[in-house]
Amino acid sequence: MPARTADPYRDLAVIDARAPRFNQAVIGALALAGTLTGGWALFALPALQLTLGLALGRRWCLPCVFYFEVVQPRLGEGPLEDSRPPRFANQVGAVFLWTATAATLVGAPALGRALGGAVAALALVSAATGFCTGCALYRAGARLRGIRGRTVERVDLAELGVPAGQGAVVQFTHPLCSDCQELARRLAGERHGPVLVDVARRPDLARKYGVAVVPLAVEVAADGAVIRRITG
Repeated sequence: MPARTADPYRDLAVIDARAPRFNQAVIGALALAGTLTGGWALFALPALQLTLGLALGRRWCLPCVFYFEVVQPRLGEGPLEDSRPPRFANQVGAVFLWTATAATLVGAPALGRALGGAVAALALVSAATGFCTGCALYRAGARLRGIRGRTVERVDLAELGVPAGQGAVVQFTHPLCSDCQELARRLAGERHGPVLVDVARRPDLARKYGVAVVPLAVEVAADGAVIRRITG
């Protein structure tokens, strides 16, 4: 098995980006079957799986365990992403599916099928394309709550250990961020060996410069002025 960057059961802040899509495919297929047949159990089963995974951890989510123990060892670890957006999407899916189950049981099958059909459509679209509606809603909510980055205009190079009179490329990174590692390799290949700022070790600098999302890389002049934003 290729070496994992992140342990799927311990490093819960991140997740292999292919794992939520695999889970969505399973949830979507069950919800679609429930929508077509009107069977309440086909809504309750994926709702239960989502709820157990959310409440007790990934080891209680059978599609997750199957992905991490069977699929990932064969394909290798995919890109890592923030686990909060797909977790929120699972919460929304669980609410819709439990409501669909209840509606079907109390004699409102049309409502149950409508809710189940919505989950099936969104989950299968996410599995096929990678676009996650619940994740997009989470990010929109985060922006409304004020979780957004600021434009970095100046960087104190001295506190990063850059000798006086020298400019640098500064990259804000995280050790479990696949995109961060890829960017660092690319910058090194372009002879812009970046000064790396690990936001996990230096959250004070992340707050100081308003870094909400990594990777973020900027080119900084010797006087600390940001010349250009490379990415982020």
